[in-house]
Amino acid sequence: MGSPTVRSVLPLICLDVDGTLVGLAGRPSEALWTSAAAARDRGQRLTLCTARLAAGPTRAWAERLDPLGWHVFHTGAARWNPASGEVRAEPLPGDAIGACAAVAASRGWVLETYSWDDYVVDSDDPLAVAHATLLALPHRRRPIEDLADPVVRVQFVVPLDQAGAAVAAAPPGTTASAATSPVMPEAAFVSVTVAGVSKAAGIAHVADDLGVPLSDVMMVGDGHNDLPAIDAVGWGVAMGNAEPEVIAAARLLVADVEDDGAAQAIDASAALGGSDPAR
Repeated sequence: MGSPTVRSVLPLICLDVDGTLVGLAGRPSEALWTSAAAARDRGQRLTLCTARLAAGPTRAWAERLDPLGWHVFHTGAARWNPASGEVRAEPLPGDAIGACAAVAASRGWVLETYSWDDYVVDSDDPLAVAHATLLALPHRRRPIEDLADPVVRVQFVVPLDQAGAAVAAAPPGTTASAATSPVMPEAAFVSVTVAGVSKAAGIAHVADDLGVPLSDVMMVGDGHNDLPAIDAVGWGVAMGNAEPEVIAAARLLVADVEDDGAAQAIDASAALGGSDPAR
């Protein structure tokens, strides 16, 4: 009998955006793009895994990261393949959307409502304006009726010290997760999706499509909403700027976002395939 085949590289690398791919400059570095191109040349697939929507520069980054791969948006509520144009989404029920709108109105919070590739916000609050700038999308007040496709996520944009209250305000039948961005350090972004949606679940779907075991998947992240995915894969990687809980859960620690930690993680993946994923 022949010896079993051992992969020399990890076949799937998943990367968060804010605080991982993107730091204070608001865009990925050239070092990141160089490392991503080298990974594709090795036959690896790369997946953007973010709470953001598939629009503007974020959508362009996903396509540049891997034009043939699947990309996870809305914390797992939507997946998109640039090559085929296929979208797989998990819509949020109307009663949950209404409940979130009522909470936001009562607490004075910004509420953003998202389809897979568009969003509306009926507010001129400074946090709403600043977030549109972060996304490099125009800010204008729009009603929910402007969305052409089903709603997959709503998001509370709140002062950082109110993140816990916003997570707790998610209605029954939904899942809430909080994220931050170095570009808006004063704010928390609390995503509300249908129950069961997470970055971990989105990555599991991508890995299944590729026929890749989760033990051979790398996830690189920095925030609390990356924790389930970092726990689920064989190679969880924490950025140097990650939350302490993320660093504690990760198998590898790389440099922070300002020192190209994500590129470092991609480069390291070339020598990790076939290793014992036990932690």
